[in-house]
Amino acid sequence: MDVQVGKQSLQFERAPYILSSANIVGKKEGEGPLGKCFDVVGEDDKFGQNTWEEAESTLQKEAFTMAVGKAKLKPEDIRYLFSGDLLGQNIATSFGLMDTQVPLFGLYGACSTCGEALSLGAMCVAGGYADYVAAVTSSHFASAEKQFRFPLEYANQRPLSATWTVTGSGAFVLGTRRSKARITGITTGKIVDYGIKDSMNMGAAMAPAAADVIAANLSDFGRTPQDYDKIITGDLGTIGQEILIDLLKHKGYDISGVHLDCGIEIYDADAQGTGAGGSGCGCSAVTLSAKFLKQVEEGKDHRILFVPTGALLSTVSFNEGKNVPGIAHAVVIEHAS
Repeated sequence: MDVQVGKQSLQFERAPYILSSANIVGKKEGEGPLGKCFDVVGEDDKFGQNTWEEAESTLQKEAFTMAVGKAKLKPEDIRYLFSGDLLGQNIATSFGLMDTQVPLFGLYGACSTCGEALSLGAMCVAGGYADYVAAVTSSHFASAEKQFRFPLEYANQRPLSATWTVTGSGAFVLGTRRSKARITGITTGKIVDYGIKDSMNMGAAMAPAAADVIAANLSDFGRTPQDYDKIITGDLGTIGQEILIDLLKHKGYDISGVHLDCGIEIYDADAQGTGAGGSGCGCSAVTLSAKFLKQVEEGKDHRILFVPTGALLSTVSFNEGKNVPGIAHAVVIEHAS
């Protein structure tokens, strides 16, 4: 039985294990600080395809295939897929994973989708509904710019508050078989709207949602920030990080000593010209897979809180002058000896 904890959290008595993960990124990501940690770095950001969208679908297909292979499984062993991306109607997912013929739950949580996929996958395994599931997410700089901002040919100037959408896909296989890392609990986020309208400042839009779900996790589980070796947000960047730390201090929590952000980790912002950092569904997924999960598996970290963050806007809502609400989902990952 899983146990409901507080108002927003679950603690898994039969905690599912993370059996494997895999990641594939673009050339720019490979040139960043984590370049040597990635499984595959593409030299051509179209990955041999004709369009950016087809390229992103290829990222998902390759990440899924690698993760399943690392787990010494076959696609037919996977009971359910939990997957999503940033594109309209999740087309990177549907076209990328169609040939796997694995039952699919298509998800949209913007850049928080990796947390949502891991949460639902963990619930499925812990509840006894599947022996093996996969969680997959992706993003692509060019396909995201094309949909949400400007055509690349426009060569617009980006403000320093803007984040750079990561080209990459991360996949995780969860199951009942023992491994070195497991998901022991989750805290599901709520939609939080602080009235931000600037689509070029995603960190400010998402930070309040991250603060809300982190505070809920600490309250529900009766923990302090120091009960985690690291609290890792997904896509806030440098501006969002500053806002997050300040908001949580007002709630009585100081996470400054344990906080890291995937969007800050993945790029050298000054050298690579990536503004406030990285973002996109692929950002938190590939960084967790390439860096933070390995540290848990090796026992360097015994418990981390993984908090991907998403900005819930579309071209329609933005053009109609709506605010940019945020959402974040927290996943507790612990070393399993």
